[in-house]
Amino acid sequence: MAPRTEEELLSYGVMDPAMVDALARYPVRDPQPTDPYFGDYSHAAHRAHRATTLREKHHLRKVPGPIPEEVSEEDRKIPVRDGAEIAVRIYRPVKKPKEGSPLVVMYHEGGWSMGDLSDEETNCRLFSRDLGAVCVNVEYRLAPEHPFPTWIDDSWDALKWAAANATSLGADPSLGFIIGGGSAGGNITAVLAHIARDEKLDPPVTGQYLCVPAIMLLTPPTLISPRYRGEYLSHPDVTTNVDPVLKITCGAEFAENMHNNLRASWSDPRVVPFQYGAQKNGHRDLPPAYFQICGLDPLRDEGLIYERVLREEADVKTKVDVYKGFGHYFWTNWPQLDQSKVFVEDTIRGVKWLLEQKP
Repeated sequence: MAPRTEEELLSYGVMDPAMVDALARYPVRDPQPTDPYFGDYSHAAHRAHRATTLREKHHLRKVPGPIPEEVSEEDRKIPVRDGAEIAVRIYRPVKKPKEGSPLVVMYHEGGWSMGDLSDEETNCRLFSRDLGAVCVNVEYRLAPEHPFPTWIDDSWDALKWAAANATSLGADPSLGFIIGGGSAGGNITAVLAHIARDEKLDPPVTGQYLCVPAIMLLTPPTLISPRYRGEYLSHPDVTTNVDPVLKITCGAEFAENMHNNLRASWSDPRVVPFQYGAQKNGHRDLPPAYFQICGLDPLRDEGLIYERVLREEADVKTKVDVYKGFGHYFWTNWPQLDQSKVFVEDTIRGVKWLLEQKP
């Protein structure tokens, strides 16, 4: 399959009329005097505002809250390598499938410095209810309080814990062992797929769900191989970013965040999973991958390039859904949109596809 053309890629970035209307009618609100963090410009205040504005829309989600008659939820603390403990939430179908439950481990979004268990709770409830899965929702520690490599170390430790305790959790990984997440969580997922392969995790991961994933982390175009550079158009240094959620104006802005907030480097594959391609095993022998990509998203093309590399160069099975004209995490910021409902249904179908893939 030939690379996607410039015309095709640019067409993805034309804002859909429904997105235009949503921005006019339901703009992402700025902090108000009634918010306790109003006038505070710290990272903690930014984190609190993100959580507040998303929480205000929870009632519009496909599953707005717990569904105890269908899915049980249990909070636990699990140990990680430095002696600390992190939170996980375990979701189980109340009516256990006769054939058993696959295992799904999810990692939330938030730029490695924001977010919590609430960000992936809808997916976990749906995977448990509709796919019969046991889900483990992981709350890894956040930067800047816990800079790199804390988030990936916590996430890997949680994945090993889930694998070791699958039976006691009520899961059968032979029916499927999926890892997934969105944005930063998609980045973590892509990294863990490589680590799990290299460390020979047992039982093995059988699928990866990569939702609007950060694969190159806006690596400067000049540092991208010329063979992919012609497809790397959504980078804000190449095409003006009009995404209404991920409002990054230039690569230097994100570079400053990486250096000051995350303490991470583009050269480390545990930060930039695309870098695994230059290592001995490359991207070969990874589990099948399901991608959801948004047309306005500045991360769009790094996800699309990665999908093509997996499929064409590494012989990895892939499935991809592209949402032309819609922005990063539009389905949580505007859950009332018809396309948001389509997105959530596609998520379930995509993870079901992962469960159906055979080695």
